[in-house]
Amino acid sequence: MADAGKFTTTAAITAKAGANANATSVAAAWTDIQILECEAEINCATRYNWSDAYAALNADVKYILSEAASNLCAIYVIQYDMSGFSSRGEAEDMINILRDGYLRCIGILRDIKTQTFMENA
Repeated sequence: MADAGKFTTTAAITAKAGANANATSVAAAWTDIQILECEAEINCATRYNWSDAYAALNADVKYILSEAASNLCAIYVIQYDMSGFSSRGEAEDMINILRDGYLRCIGILRDIKTQTFMENA
């Protein structure tokens, strides 16, 4: 089954959520919804529609979008059920690291210079 969104994949989300993530929350049926929601959030947070411009983007920008989306989705996967982790602290540490990465990516993407860093621009 193909992933629903453009920015990231279920495999990337699963890898970032870790081996202890709940099996239901890393299933493609659940992550496909999360991917679409996260992509919409990224577009709104950066005030630029990356989804519509995706085909013309430079590979570097696509990787930043992928990191942002997979980080945010992995946060939702972990928070869905933290009982599989060795401790709540472990799960919270993972969420904090992912959040920091997501916020860094959003900061980069908000820069207007990133928006013009496209193949055909």
